[in-house]
Amino acid sequence: MITETELLAFMREQAYKPMTYQELEQYFQISDAAEFKEFLKLLNRLEQDGKIVLTRSHRYGVPERMNLVRGRLQAHAKGFAFLIPEDREHPDVYIHANDLKSAMNGDTVLVRINSKSVAGGKLEGEVIRIVTRAVVQVVGVFQSFETYGFVLPDDKRINRDIFIPKESFAGAVDGEKVVVRIVNYPEGRSAAEGEIIEILGHKDDPGVDILSIIRKHQLPEAFPDEVMAEATDAPDEIAEEEIAKQRRRDLRNKVIVTIDGEDAKDLDDAVNVELLPNGHYKLGVHIADVGYYVREGSKLDHEAYNRGCSVYLVDRVIPMLPHRLSNGICSLNPKVDRFTLSCEMEFDEKLHVVKHDVFTSVIRTTERMTYTNVRKILLEEDPEVTERYSDLVDMFKTMRELAMKLRSKRMKRGAVDFDFEESKVLVDENGKVTDIVKRERSIAEQIIEEFMLAANETVAEHFHWLKVPFIYRIHEDPDQEKLMNFMAFAANFGHAVKGGKGNKVHPRALQKLLEDIQGTKEQTVISTMMLRSMKQAKYDAESTGHFGLAAEFYTHFTSPIRRYPDLVIHRIIREVIEHNGVLPADRQEYLNSRMQEIAQQSSERERVAVEAERDTEQLKKAEYMLDKVGEVFPGMISSVTSFGMFIELENTVEGLIHISTMTDDYYHFHEQHMALIGERTSRIFRIGDEVEIRVARVNMDEHTIDFELVDMKPRKREGSFGGEGGGRDERGGGGFRAGKRRGGRASDGEGNGAGARAGAGGKSSGKPGKVGKAGDKTRGKSGGKSGKVGKTDKSVKGKNGKLGKGPATTSADQASAGENWIDSIPIDNGTYKAKRGKRKGSAGDGSGDSSAVSFGFGSGKGGYAAGSVAVSRDGGGGYRTGEKRSRRPERASEENIVGGGVAADEATTASPRKGRGGKSSGSGRKAQSGGNSTAAFVRKKRK
Repeated sequence: MITETELLAFMREQAYKPMTYQELEQYFQISDAAEFKEFLKLLNRLEQDGKIVLTRSHRYGVPERMNLVRGRLQAHAKGFAFLIPEDREHPDVYIHANDLKSAMNGDTVLVRINSKSVAGGKLEGEVIRIVTRAVVQVVGVFQSFETYGFVLPDDKRINRDIFIPKESFAGAVDGEKVVVRIVNYPEGRSAAEGEIIEILGHKDDPGVDILSIIRKHQLPEAFPDEVMAEATDAPDEIAEEEIAKQRRRDLRNKVIVTIDGEDAKDLDDAVNVELLPNGHYKLGVHIADVGYYVREGSKLDHEAYNRGCSVYLVDRVIPMLPHRLSNGICSLNPKVDRFTLSCEMEFDEKLHVVKHDVFTSVIRTTERMTYTNVRKILLEEDPEVTERYSDLVDMFKTMRELAMKLRSKRMKRGAVDFDFEESKVLVDENGKVTDIVKRERSIAEQIIEEFMLAANETVAEHFHWLKVPFIYRIHEDPDQEKLMNFMAFAANFGHAVKGGKGNKVHPRALQKLLEDIQGTKEQTVISTMMLRSMKQAKYDAESTGHFGLAAEFYTHFTSPIRRYPDLVIHRIIREVIEHNGVLPADRQEYLNSRMQEIAQQSSERERVAVEAERDTEQLKKAEYMLDKVGEVFPGMISSVTSFGMFIELENTVEGLIHISTMTDDYYHFHEQHMALIGERTSRIFRIGDEVEIRVARVNMDEHTIDFELVDMKPRKREGSFGGEGGGRDERGGGGFRAGKRRGGRASDGEGNGAGARAGAGGKSSGKPGKVGKAGDKTRGKSGGKSGKVGKTDKSVKGKNGKLGKGPATTSADQASAGENWIDSIPIDNGTYKAKRGKRKGSAGDGSGDSSAVSFGFGSGKGGYAAGSVAVSRDGGGGYRTGEKRSRRPERASEENIVGGGVAADEATTASPRKGRGGKSSGSGRKAQSGGNSTAAFVRKKRK
């Protein structure tokens, strides 16, 4: 009998051309009538699933050979969508709202590739067939219009309301939250039609908010009766005869402990550590043998498969398994016998695993430790807690020693460790938020984390080499385009990410970058952008490595109570042990056929769980801020977009400052640097900046919070972007990245020259004035001698003229006067030069103004300058620093943003760091800026 795998492999061959079912019948030499009937069923099923396509000429082929892509639709609230292809190597496909047909978020579809968009070369396509519908029910607010009604979906990715005929109201009244089953899906411009199947209550009733999210994600709550019946059959304790019959290794005499949170009840992992006579460490990780009680094919197993994982919402847990199991016989409670699967590892002085063993066992944990108490023993040396667990203190110290060594080794090999702060929302018995606190990640959590990672890697490698069917946890290499964009972004801060052959980046290079930025102003922004450049980890039947952990082999072995892949792995491990390392051929074949399906289902359920957890957290954070409208809080810019910027408060609550509320200027979004820049004031907002906000409003329907900007804190760190500036047009200062900051705020003074910012000067003649050290701001006498001050790195010096009283002279090839404002022009390495006016005028006949801003990214001293006369020093080596003179003028973009080394309008250009002008006249102002310029605003106005 021909199998699905054989048929698809044949159709994917290069020489294959679409065939009719008769031609396929002949090719595979199907002569038996029953076999032919099954073959037709197979063709029909694969065609229905979208795995093969039936053409108009009644020929079969695979989608990828017909310019079609099969995948899952990821819709956006604005109407468009992306196709996430099943083929991991295929890029995502953009789909315009008009090309979605009636497809909805999450649907599995076939998409025809039509073109590449002009911007970025992205693929664009259209949906030609909906294979399976993902949205079968919708949660939303009911609106009644007497003879008919509509449900407004909570999920904004479903951007069409659901039509409800009168007979399907089911007693719902206006304003109630309801659950709707879709009866007819949308066609053309018509809305989807549904019937109300559950009324949750009025949208403002207590508890309806969380219940709505549960229904929105179709999370199962209560277990079916048949599932609960199987759970009830599980024993409360283990009999001695059962232990003897199992032939498990008896570890009940060993000192083994669990370490978990105070409120944890499903204790599925326990650990012990010994220091061996040869100086090696012996680590034991013991995991509850859940698979022994949840048998393959049982009702319990089927329910666990459908749920995929436990879901941890703010006020409740939706478990994968009934509490009868997870909190009972499968929980490694202290001083009771429990069946486990154990992984013991021996580490030498270089932390290599020189011996390991994976086996079935029975344990009896000595203590149920909490993270808090372990922390008190190891960090605080609390006398009371230390005395209470005096017999275990030495083992905990050994655990810390081993864990820190394992962590150090993991970091050296290149594991990428993001240190983002997480929060915990505290609620009372009624579900009302009482507080939002940061989660601690103390030494106790790190010990368990390192031990679980070690066990997962060891088990993954062990069973990989046994070549048995398995489920691995994989993390693919980042998309090259996204990674290159991130590297360019990091380079703006003076950080280079080294790549290998073909620009492939090893995770070690990324971890090195995280170490370099530790404690710096840009730590948050770079870490955030790095995370966004990476792919999501997922489950797979093939071991392709874990990029983020820099691990060749990795799996999830340590949490079978709350993750289905761990449960499946446990069954396989026990089966392999029972068969002395070799599975029977029929089991090998069966498991091979099931692993990828289980991996895909588990990844999808994990994604749903993450979305539900995020939704409930956002909901409760919005609720927490309801009574704080009008209050002022300090915060940090966590994200910048074209429509505004998101601010994260100390308690991790995040809100949006919309660009329309920033009324002091017109702000433009600079994507490469993730910054908003004021057109008139040159004020810059970027990720990581500290600001003060006022809570403006809270939208409980959309779980969003709006902030208003109060003020922006001055940057005080050495080399911070923009330095310490004055008012709108009075910014001077250092570079984006550290280096010794030479600039700073300068005030009016006497003498010639300027530091971070120079004062206004008048037209003058005579010897060239020297540019002084940072911070010295001087005003010379008109027509007098040049004031002499200290030197500075890469100072800018004109050939003729000095600064005197009155308006600044223009250092340009020809004087600008009369009809025009004088603009500043960027030239290659961030030096700015006054631009020549369109019409000549006699000396002193005109006046003008200019404002120039330069991004001085790099590790040196340069940076931001704006205002009257601005000079900032060399910014050091940054990304795409210009070494050549601009060859020709270029027009500014419509947002008036000009890249480094590009001149705007009719600008004349000069080489970096040198003023070119000879004699100058006119009464315009001048702005010069050093530093590795990447962008600038150029503003021009006729007088």
